[in-house]
Amino acid sequence: MSMATERKTPIRVLIAKPGLDGHDRGAKVLAHAMREAGMEVVYSGLRQTPAMIVNIAVEEDVDIICVSIMSGAHLTLFAEIMELLRAEAGETIPVLGGGIIPAQDIVTLTEMGVREVFTPGAPMAAITACIEGLVPA
Repeated sequence: MSMATERKTPIRVLIAKPGLDGHDRGAKVLAHAMREAGMEVVYSGLRQTPAMIVNIAVEEDVDIICVSIMSGAHLTLFAEIMELLRAEAGETIPVLGGGIIPAQDIVTLTEMGVREVFTPGAPMAAITACIEGLVPA
């Protein structure tokens, strides 16, 4: 039994697809795994701007944001998301990243405040466990 099923309310996760990236298979697989772990998933849909993602996160009162980027524009998009999110919600909503992201850029993303970055092949159980660890019961 995962920690999510022991909570009084399920963890609310936003899965966001920023920029011109049209690849959403990984995001949909992740959404399924999160639902299986007892989480509520809000999916932004494709081609969202950083402002749209932050607005969805605030309006939907999510506990965590998972940003999936396959386009190579991760440094620019994450920088804008993190800046807007801090302005709207402070440090209250953790952000995870995923996608095709080079190792040297993962360091930069964590310096920006992204809590963890998962690359292709990461076990779904590791991602859901990370989320459960970041969101207080």
